[in-house]
Amino acid sequence: MWGEHRYSVRTTWTGDRGSGTSGYRDYARDVSLEIEGKPTLLASADKPFRGDPSRWNPEDLLLASLSECHLLSYLHACVQAGVIVVDYSDEASGLMVEDGRGGGAFREVVLRPRVTVADASMTDAATAAHAQANAWCFIANSVNFPVRHEPTILVAD
Repeated sequence: MWGEHRYSVRTTWTGDRGSGTSGYRDYARDVSLEIEGKPTLLASADKPFRGDPSRWNPEDLLLASLSECHLLSYLHACVQAGVIVVDYSDEASGLMVEDGRGGGAFREVVLRPRVTVADASMTDAATAAHAQANAWCFIANSVNFPVRHEPTILVAD
């Protein structure tokens, strides 16, 4: 389907401890993320930035978005290439570097998909499908840092 797709989310700060943002240490970074018809996601800042480590943070969500987008794009690329995937998992990691002025940026993300295919004859096409998936991934095409892939292809018993 061609065209524009719009997305919306309601982000609500829930971290007022009674004095608002009267000081940097006086408020929690707690947030709820809501999309109509979906479960509420509890989020915060990462622990080094005074957040709650038990909640999702923006960096987690970016990494998860890249990993899931690649997975979904990859499965489609495999269908197109005649590759039957029977299992897929990813151990993704990302590097973010602070700039010393209160900001920072991701420098790279590495996706480590572990893919199991139905037959040994599919391994080359399964490996090649990662390039197509990267080209199709909306999220990877929206970031300004490299998203690398280190896939492992296995054959089902």
